[in-house]
Amino acid sequence: QVQLVESGGGLVQPGGSLRLSCAASGSIFSVGAMGWYRQAPGKQREFVAAIRWRGGTYYADSVKGRFTISRDNAANTVYLQMNSLKPEDTAVYYCAAASKRDTIVVVTSQYEYWGQGTQVTVSS
Repeated sequence: QVQLVESGGGLVQPGGSLRLSCAASGSIFSVGAMGWYRQAPGKQREFVAAIRWRGGTYYADSVKGRFTISRDNAANTVYLQMNSLKPEDTAVYYCAAASKRDTIVVVTSQYEYWGQGTQVTVSS
């Protein structure tokens, strides 16, 4: 089993920045591609960004140019740097991990492990 724990969420003003972290533990050898999703109140969970084991990234159009996903495999951690935040970015952000290593995973059902989420609120 793999455990994922997100951190770094909080309240930020529009135009501000936050950096989310997701630390993986447990059966680390099972962790390959990783991604970030978010779910706003009353809405379905949506894809935000994904990263392959050896790098290579993909972003949702809504965050492209503002968010950056990165990872430190030695530290078993993936990050999401969020800049120029907007009120519509308000959501619970979830980290996800898949065992596939040689591809970027953008299909929700292909992620096998999920974190509990961290709240991000963008408001003045």
